[in-house]
Amino acid sequence: MISITTHTRLRAGCPHILGVAAICLLTSGCLVGPNYQRPIAQAPPEFKENVPPPNPPHGSWVTAQPADQILRGDWWKLYNDQKLDALEDKIAINNLTLRAAMESYLQARAQVSTARSSFYPTLAAGPSITREKFSSNQPLASAGDKIQYTDYAIAGQALWEPDFWGQIRRMVEAARANAQASAALVANAELSVRTELALDYFELRGLDSQQQLLDSTVKSYQDYYDLTLTRYHGGVATESDVALAQTQLESTRALAVDIGVGRAQYEHAIATLIGQPASTFSLAPASLDARVTVLPSVPTGVPSQLLERRPDIAANERLVQAANEQIGIAQAAFYPTITLGGTGGFNSAQGGTWIQGPSALWSLGASGVETLFDAGRRKSITEQARDNYQVTVANYRQSVLNGFQEVEDNLAALRLLRQEAITQQAAVAAAERSLHISTERYRGGVTTYLEVLTAQTAQLSNQRTATDITTRQFVASVQLIKALGGGWSTTQIPKQ
Repeated sequence: MISITTHTRLRAGCPHILGVAAICLLTSGCLVGPNYQRPIAQAPPEFKENVPPPNPPHGSWVTAQPADQILRGDWWKLYNDQKLDALEDKIAINNLTLRAAMESYLQARAQVSTARSSFYPTLAAGPSITREKFSSNQPLASAGDKIQYTDYAIAGQALWEPDFWGQIRRMVEAARANAQASAALVANAELSVRTELALDYFELRGLDSQQQLLDSTVKSYQDYYDLTLTRYHGGVATESDVALAQTQLESTRALAVDIGVGRAQYEHAIATLIGQPASTFSLAPASLDARVTVLPSVPTGVPSQLLERRPDIAANERLVQAANEQIGIAQAAFYPTITLGGTGGFNSAQGGTWIQGPSALWSLGASGVETLFDAGRRKSITEQARDNYQVTVANYRQSVLNGFQEVEDNLAALRLLRQEAITQQAAVAAAERSLHISTERYRGGVTTYLEVLTAQTAQLSNQRTATDITTRQFVASVQLIKALGGGWSTTQIPKQ
């Protein structure tokens, strides 16, 4: 590298570099590297699965404005469940995952201030008192030299590296973009935690519905067992009928007990999400069917809004800008490093004359350093920065595609589950009729208990499937809200 300072005679070694430096100084500096432009991510005009109902005669449907088709605020309140609301309120206060994400954001925000501090000079000052003794036998020493003395000094120093090439500005912008990405990740972590709580809650309530169904079925099968036992003692039924009735009763009791395993796990998961020890938390059983009969309508908006309303997509976009700024930072290394410095203070061998005019000292200077040969290091670093930028662009576009897929997946799930629920209710009704007919035939001695058992099995299976579909509808609804961003918007990212 070559160093040029004002303390030496400037020779015509790098006239181009010095000329560029002079021009940049007059124009408040240059900005090397590419300026950021948001990568293009194609968005379809409409979600494929978000098909409106057929337009009735004379066209009475009114098209809603885009702003009316987006989620807002506390999305979990759409479900009109006070217990869920109370649990969600504890998330922001107690969840440790959110707390860690927030601390990461605060750390990233502090890095912006660290980068911005490089715009300003570094100042240092301080006194010193030194007692020194030189060797009497040092080279060129004479008999009259003073070999021992005290040095009193107080001095200040200023160093400043002007941002001629925009390296510091790029560093600040990169740090700001990283901090904004971190803020978006905090929102994404909150969305994930809140949706996980809602999913666990509805899964638990679905198991409560299953438990209620199995408990009522156990009571019904107990009645069937008592009936069969009475008929057996009366000589009407066979011992095989009794055994079948007892088998059906006990196996259903086992299913009812097994539900408790899954319910306990969901209950423990909810406790962890709200920052509470699992051993101190419990939720009273409540049937999902008895609590809510209709799913809330989830406004989807248009696909282009998804780019602004999903925090994970926004975080990836901010990381793209941070990577873009790194290219400019790498390119700035091809230009000279120019430093301005100055020193001033007082120096004396006597304490009484320490801070006096004749003891004053000062020095002003500037230096420029240009690397002439580094075996391609700067070029390779710049190429790494460009390649990393392309990686972040690909990740951003992939996150957009993933977002569209998740919305379409859950819209399709809700549409198909709605159709399945209607069909399944018809199957439940048919199974109930079949069991009623088989029971009457068994009471009349027309058939064996095997026909009743077959009808019982079909009814219970269809009832459990119907309950499971209801749970899956709520799960798909929550997952759709998460896929849509949960009402978040890029306007909530701190500008700083």
